[in-house]
Amino acid sequence: LSFFSGFGPFRQYLVNSSWEAVKELSKRGLGENIHLQVMQLPVAYQKAKEQVIKIWTTLQPLLAVHVGLASSSTALIILEQCGKNKGYQERDACGFHPEGACCMPDGPEKIESAINMKTLWKNISVEGLEITFSRDAGRYVCDYTYYTSLYYGNGRAAFIHVPPLSKSVTADFLGKALQTIILAMLEQCG
Repeated sequence: LSFFSGFGPFRQYLVNSSWEAVKELSKRGLGENIHLQVMQLPVAYQKAKEQVIKIWTTLQPLLAVHVGLASSSTALIILEQCGKNKGYQERDACGFHPEGACCMPDGPEKIESAINMKTLWKNISVEGLEITFSRDAGRYVCDYTYYTSLYYGNGRAAFIHVPPLSKSVTADFLGKALQTIILAMLEQCG
């Protein structure tokens, strides 16, 4: 089982491209042998964290891939290598931020994904979209969710930032791009 999440609306984004892309991916699938389950997470630290913990304790997926919206990016997909534990000052969609600006009080400073994003980034191309590699997922709900998932999933999580939807970047287009990237990820997992 592979698990995928996108996020719900926040700020000016009434339609979150990350969730639209994940829905498209689930329509396309990843081949017969891979059962995929999808879920929309709220742009709220605590609620997203509870959902992610539940995913790992109940479903125990082989891999969890979280997709988020990078509002700054234009036609750019960002493969995030690690999640950070501290520095969460920015308030979420509910107006909260984590106590002590921290994800797990006893957790390591950062956790790396078991997936080598740099290798993935070097070996993959998606027509019409630039792909890049990053070691900083932005200290917001995305990064927080990623860290939680890496923590509970022993590194078997990945995070992909996708651009907002536009005329050239449709949900269908992003779904196709995710399919390509995730198949390469699963190949890396063996």
